[in-house]
Amino acid sequence: MSKILVKNKEIVVPGEVLAEGMDNLPGLGTYRAGEQILAARLGLTYIDGRTIKLIQLSGRYTPKKNDTIICKVMDINFSGWRIDTNSAYSAMLSMREATSDYIQKGADLTQYYNLGDYVVAQITNVTSQNLIDVTMKGPGLHKLQGGRMIEVSPYKVPRIIGKQGSMVGMIKQATDCRITVGQNGRVWMQGGADSELLVEKTIRKIEAESHLAGLTERIQKFLEKETGKKLEVGSR
Repeated sequence: MSKILVKNKEIVVPGEVLAEGMDNLPGLGTYRAGEQILAARLGLTYIDGRTIKLIQLSGRYTPKKNDTIICKVMDINFSGWRIDTNSAYSAMLSMREATSDYIQKGADLTQYYNLGDYVVAQITNVTSQNLIDVTMKGPGLHKLQGGRMIEVSPYKVPRIIGKQGSMVGMIKQATDCRITVGQNGRVWMQGGADSELLVEKTIRKIEAESHLAGLTERIQKFLEKETGKKLEVGSR
């Protein structure tokens, strides 16, 4: 007799038996061994009819075209800037994609972006050899100055942002901080020191509780208690 041994939205570890019998199907992140379905990685279970899938909870960022990411300038050469994407692969920001200004040959590129600078960029291409190109031309793409930077699991970013930006909007409303969330797991914030610390504390709470139901309501109550403000869920 077939039987599912885990609940929906339950954290499981690699090798854990999720179901027994042949009536259920292995989905993303799972595999079949005989009459059992097992977890192939650490993840959150998602039961979709007869199919059992895993939502990944950990691991490095995998660059994808059109992602908006926060990058760090790691090298400067004659054609542009080599930047760290917080993944196994660096990216190239060419002079043409860095600014609308005309840059003369041999110009000092550090006047635009220097070593150690953080920028918000968009991935324009990822080749089969994992060569990555990015652009700084577009809404919201710019160099970050000052503020505070933290890193989170890239797999928790959708929960930190929320539906249509609702979660990060609520945090901005509560703290009066400017916040940019990169899809590569870097989060930048700028405001008063106490406000920045509260943003980080809130984001760490979201990370820890992202797999639990009712997350938005819990974060709302937490922020209201910390700030004394009445918050509107869905405010951006």
